[in-house]
Amino acid sequence: MDSQLLFKIFNGAILLPWALLLFLPKWKGTQRMIEWKFPVLFLGLAYFVLLINDLGTTGNNGIDFSSLEAIKTAFGRDEVMLIGWIHYLAFDLFVGMWESVDAQKNGLPHYLLVPCLVLTLMYGPLGFVLYWVFRQFFASSKKR
Repeated sequence: MDSQLLFKIFNGAILLPWALLLFLPKWKGTQRMIEWKFPVLFLGLAYFVLLINDLGTTGNNGIDFSSLEAIKTAFGRDEVMLIGWIHYLAFDLFVGMWESVDAQKNGLPHYLLVPCLVLTLMYGPLGFVLYWVFRQFFASSKKR
């Protein structure tokens, strides 16, 4: 398994779903992607395959999460770093899809959603927090 090649493939492949969320949020193809969670399911399957492959190859019993040093040691291997990266890609995209659906459902203007999606793609929780702030502010301003 060439971890560097897989990293490039997954990083490139993830751009299309994010572009659809950013530029074509109401297109039926985007809506179908969100409804069925195709990219997230694909990433989840890839995560599973790589994780099982790594466990079978190294004979290791998983990552020791009991200390920062143990985690740093595990993530010192390219294969584990790739598995962790796919974890980030999948969860950030899932959150971005949720933000998109929730924004449409609650009438949040897309121009407010865009910076949230960009931050969610790049910095996960920060994008979610910004979205949540916009959502709370926008929802309370609609009630007035």
